[in-house]
Amino acid sequence: MSTLFRTSASWSWPRFLQRSLPTVMCAIGLVIAVLVARRLTSTSWPLQGAQIELALGAGAAYLASFVFRALGWRLLFPATARPDRSRCLAACGAAAASGVILPFRLDYVVKITTLRRLGGVTVGLEAIALSIISLGLVDAVAMLPLAVAAIATSGAIFRAPLIVVLLFCVGCIGVLALGPKVAGLPLLARSRRLEGICHRVGGSAVHTRSTLAAGGFLVGCWLTRAFGNTLLLWALGLGFSPTFALVILCMAAAASILPITSGGAIVGVAATSGVLLALGVPTREAVNFSLASGLLLTSSALVAAGIGICGSLFFAFNRRRVVSVSSA
Repeated sequence: MSTLFRTSASWSWPRFLQRSLPTVMCAIGLVIAVLVARRLTSTSWPLQGAQIELALGAGAAYLASFVFRALGWRLLFPATARPDRSRCLAACGAAAASGVILPFRLDYVVKITTLRRLGGVTVGLEAIALSIISLGLVDAVAMLPLAVAAIATSGAIFRAPLIVVLLFCVGCIGVLALGPKVAGLPLLARSRRLEGICHRVGGSAVHTRSTLAAGGFLVGCWLTRAFGNTLLLWALGLGFSPTFALVILCMAAAASILPITSGGAIVGVAATSGVLLALGVPTREAVNFSLASGLLLTSSALVAAGIGICGSLFFAFNRRRVVSVSSA
């Protein structure tokens, strides 16, 4: 009994605050999204006047996309150092929401920190870095069907940027197909360090059963995200348009590839608004949708991070209790 008390007492407030930092950053991102909405539009918040049932459905679809992404990312870790689902969900949600306010893709720092701070299997930095790179490769391959559909259904104005997205997806397929052989390419073989990195990345991203399963989860992530965009367009009175949703999704994903941004919110709002303006949507409605989408995505990421953190702490507490009882 005393052992259990000492274990509970060791859970100090500073340690709790450190583990809660990603969630606090998510909440800050949510507040910023609401303030930006009130600043740029005449509405008090982006979802004013929206059909609440469809908006809630869009939020649920966005939340499901984070769950699918977490499940896919988890399968890209080595089997001996694979974190639990709750930790992956918390890391994905915290990184997505903190990206609203963090520049220069510092959301990856939040992702790595969240995964390492939560209890469970110890995961090294190299394994996490390789899993994130592999996630980017498999993620691009999973987006390929949506990019093809967007090119087939959109107008000529988006054909050039969507073809760039398509070529990027095809290049990622080539990396996955070559596996460790990608390090033998003449351009990469000139640098021993770059060759070693590419060899490890190619070896970790080979087409195995886990990689294929991860690809399936990531396809589900993109499909639910596109479905959420469609419901949100409908909720805001812009009509039921899967084509708009696909183009918005692909172009926003292309903008997120940029490693240097002034903040994820600015890039996301600008990309989404620009796409809708080019599709003929009035300026006010285009900006309002982009802000509403950012608000729901940030809220869903906050919920995902909260669920993941609570689940991880619950399982960690149960493990400590079992160890304490068995050692008593």
